[in-house]
Parts: sequence; C-alpha cells; structure tokens
Amino acid sequence: MKKYLFVLFALFTITIHAQSPDEAAILEVMKQQEEAWNNFDLEAFMEGYWKSDSLKFFGKSGVTHGWEQTLERYKKGYPDKSNTGTLNFKIEEISPIETKSYYVMGRYYLTRDAGDAEGIFMIIFRKIDGEWKIISDTSCG
Repeated sequence: MKKYLFVLFALFTITIHAQSPDEAAILEVMKQQEEAWNNFDLEAFMEGYWKSDSLKFFGKSGVTHGWEQTLERYKKGYPDKSNTGTLNFKIEEISPIETKSYYVMGRYYLTRDAGDAEGIFMIIFRKIDGEWKIISDTSCG
C-alpha cells in the first residue's frame, strides 16, 4: 500500500511540476517548431531560436555560432521535404537552471522518405524580452 501511495504521490508531483507556466511556454515553442518543421518551413522552425550571433548549435560536424549560420546549416542538411520528413520530439526532462533559464533533454524522431533518423538533444532556453528562446542546442543522432 505504501508503495502504491508513493507512486501516486510521485505522479501527482510530476504532473504539477510539468504544469508551470514557464515549462508550458517552452513546450509550446517546441510544438510550434515541430509544426514548422513538418511543413518544411525552416525559417519558422528557427523562430524558436535566439536571433543572435551568440546562439550556439553543437552537432556532429562541430559548433555553429549564430542564428543565420544555424539556419544555413539546417538548409544545407535538409534541402527538401524528403529530408525533413515528420519531426516528433519526446521530452525526457525539463528543469530550471536559474530564474530565466531551463534545460530540456529529449529525443527527436524523423520519419522521412530519405530514411528515418533519430537522436538526442539537450537545449537551453532563456527568457529574452518576454519570450522563451533556445540559446544553445546540442543535438546528435
């Protein structure tokens, strides 16, 4: 019985934790990114990122600095709809780092004509001018 109550308490706590306004806003950004990606709209996908030369993206080919350079990296790696396919995120953990920053760890899944792909990511969101933006993205697949 104690084990059962502990599991219920843990689920209740996780449910409450996942409902914070900041986390909900971050998850909404990621949902919008999925939708943009699935519509082969890489510019709209990039709206979730900080539009700054200080943005950092770390992938298998190294570190890319800046919003424009990250967009160009995506365009080069995903030149058409057969390469972008359908994106689904699975969030494993979302947690505050400090007052205006969160990290999000998870998995991504691409179902596509060019061959399915999947990988892991850890992204850092920061609230900038009232909006949650990705300031750092580490993804590998």
